[in-house]
Amino acid sequence: MDGTGAHWYLSGMRTESAIPAFTLFGETGAFPDVVHCERIRDRAGLHDWIIAPHRHGDMVQVFLMRKGCAAVRIDGQDDRLADGEFLFLPSLFVHGFTFAQGSEGLVLSFPLSILSGAVSASGELTRLLSRPLRQPADDRIAELARQIHRAFRDTGPFRAGLLVSLSQALLISVAEIAARHGQAVAPLARRRMEEFERLILQHMADGWGAADHARALAITPGHLSRICRAATGQGATRHIETVLMTEARRLLAFTRLPVAEVGHRLGFDDPPYFSRRFRVATGETPSAYRLRLA
Repeated sequence: MDGTGAHWYLSGMRTESAIPAFTLFGETGAFPDVVHCERIRDRAGLHDWIIAPHRHGDMVQVFLMRKGCAAVRIDGQDDRLADGEFLFLPSLFVHGFTFAQGSEGLVLSFPLSILSGAVSASGELTRLLSRPLRQPADDRIAELARQIHRAFRDTGPFRAGLLVSLSQALLISVAEIAARHGQAVAPLARRRMEEFERLILQHMADGWGAADHARALAITPGHLSRICRAATGQGATRHIETVLMTEARRLLAFTRLPVAEVGHRLGFDDPPYFSRRFRVATGETPSAYRLRLA
C-alpha cells in the first residue's frame, strides 16, 4: 500500500463525542481515484482489527468477506459479517467493525459519482441502494469484486473506463439481490432524508434553497435542517451544496459537456462563480478534475 492510502481510516480510530464523517483520504480532499480497493487485512490489521464507528458522506462501500468474520454495528444496530458474505453500506450510515484476526477479503469504495451514473437510469435503483444490505456473495458478486481489484492495480490505458463499468455492474448486482430479498421500510426521518435528496436532484437547475425543499416536504426549514444534521452532520443548505458538487463531479467525469454547461445544469448562470465554488469544494478546478480522471 502506498503512503497516501494509509491515511484512510487513521483519524477514524479516535474516539470522539460526535461520530466522525470522513472522505476516503481526509476531510477536504477530493476522491483520489476512480474507485478505491484494498484488502481487509491491509487496513484492519494496522489497528488491532478494529475500525471505530464513523461515516462517509461522499461514497458507498462493499465489504466482501472471503475468509473470517466481523462484528458490525450500523446506526446502533449489531450485525455480523460472515465467511462468504458481502455487506453493502450506503453513504452516511454510521458503521464500525471488529474483525476476527486474519480475516481475508476486500473493501471496495465507490464515490457517489459512480453510484449516480448507475442510478440515473432507474429510480428503483436509488431505493434499493439506499439502505445497508448483507447477503451471501454469489458468483457474480465475487467475480466482479475480483475484477475490480485486478483493474484497480492495473495501469492500462482504459483503466478508468473499465473500473467505472465494473463498479456500476457490481452496484446493480447488489440492487438485484436487494430486490430479491426485500428491503425493510426505513424510519420516517430517513425516508424524508431520501425524499429531500431526490428533490435536490430534480430541482438542481431551479436554484432551490433549503426553504423551497422544506415547503415541498411540508415541514419547516428548521425541521429539515435537524433531519439533515442528524443524518449527515451538516445542515440542509450545506448538504444541498454537497449534492450539487457530487453531481458536478459526475457530469465532468462521465460526459463531455462544457464546464459552463455543467454549471448551468446545476443552477449556476455565472461560469466563473461555478468554477470557484467547485474549487472550494474539491480543491481543484472543474477542468483539472476532468483532466485527472480522463
